[in-house]
Amino acid sequence: MLARLKSPVFIDYVVFELTDVVNSSLRAVLRDEQGSVCSKLETTVPNGQKSFRWNGLNDLPYGVYTLELDHGDEEQQKLRLVKRV
Repeated sequence: MLARLKSPVFIDYVVFELTDVVNSSLRAVLRDEQGSVCSKLETTVPNGQKSFRWNGLNDLPYGVYTLELDHGDEEQQKLRLVKRV
């Protein structure tokens, strides 16, 4: 499974599109520029779900973040994000 950001800029949620989804677990970690964990998400992605929305990020401070996605057996994917006003 690969993920692609709908937009690299977010305010209170992040949307990413998933490819090759086959009923797998998804672990997402959002880190700030210093590498500190700001938020975590663990869920199971049902077959055929193409888009995923991670809500509840409104309280994070503005800045640059790294989204780390782990899809079980596959290599971890890292994506750069920016939180803006």
